[in-house]
Amino acid sequence: MVTVTNSGQRRTPKVAKTSSVAKKAVMAVSGIILVLYLIAHMVGNLKLFAGAETFNGYSEWIRRIGEPAVPGQTVLWIIRVVLLVAVVAHAWAAVSLWRQAKRARPTQYVARKAVAQSYASRTMRWGGVILALFIVYHLLDLTFGVANPAGHDATPYDRAIAGFSNPFVTAVYVVALLALGFHLRHGVWSATQTLGQSNKTRERTVNAFATVFAVVLTAGFLIPPLSVLVGIIE
Repeated sequence: MVTVTNSGQRRTPKVAKTSSVAKKAVMAVSGIILVLYLIAHMVGNLKLFAGAETFNGYSEWIRRIGEPAVPGQTVLWIIRVVLLVAVVAHAWAAVSLWRQAKRARPTQYVARKAVAQSYASRTMRWGGVILALFIVYHLLDLTFGVANPAGHDATPYDRAIAGFSNPFVTAVYVVALLALGFHLRHGVWSATQTLGQSNKTRERTVNAFATVFAVVLTAGFLIPPLSVLVGIIE
């Protein structure tokens, strides 16, 4: 007897599982890269409290990292490329895993699965969309200045003050940062599961760490714009 295998036949469960694990690893590693950047970015934002000279000096220092060994902004562009690759890899893995799970999920279990999922888990996909749109706006606003009230020629400090003095702009940042908090909370927990750093006995500790980490990082990002809005930073 000769068995003909259709080229469009579904992959075996073992192959599908291996592919899923690889994609989860890509998501976890890319997420770690992005989280490390977020921590550094938050620390830099808090320099707004030190005043215009310190904040502008910090912004200029970022562009001159590596000088004179390498031309100006070389290291900065390397960081940007790494971040771009991490964002694309993270998004690809997320969409691919979602589509893979949707194909494999039996129809009769859809309702049960939806009830079982946590709020953070259900909002991960839309939270990612919100964050992707926010990143574009954030770059146009504070990095390039084309969407900032102070304009492209203003200093980084003046752009921050001009933008966050507007309640609408600050509200956009607050919504995006809250979405980031939910995303981080679920993402940190998922990454520890994927990389094998959690088990049943440590699950409560991991959950607590993920929550505290997400709250601290989100608060660290929220404090500067809210401080500008209420006049603490001028």
